[in-house]
Amino acid sequence: MLVKDIMQSEVATISPFATIREAMRKMRDCNVKSLVVDKRDPHDAYGILTYTTILRTIVSEDGDIDLINVYDVCAKPVISVYAEMDVKHVARLMITQDVRRIIVLRDNELEGIITMNDIITPVLKLAE
Repeated sequence: MLVKDIMQSEVATISPFATIREAMRKMRDCNVKSLVVDKRDPHDAYGILTYTTILRTIVSEDGDIDLINVYDVCAKPVISVYAEMDVKHVARLMITQDVRRIIVLRDNELEGIITMNDIITPVLKLAE
């Protein structure tokens, strides 16, 4: 099974200059637990912002979420793979790097995202 067979091509993204409050609102509106942070320029890297990152930021900054930009707290560069990669390699990468989400790139541009849940669902179906 290849990444392109199970990845999500609809990816919620956000500007690196958005505030944490804007990111939280977008996560709620899109019903997602993470956002891919856009590149600032063509030679930049994508980032990722998760609920965990937001909670950690709120606690450490005493909740001042309107003054902190997404770019300042996101994980960057985010781990990425290509769509033609075998899913077993991606699963191993997630385990060794202790991540739940990996973005999919083509020519350094965002093509999709793959999560642990995307991998587990087809595996469970095969086991049934």
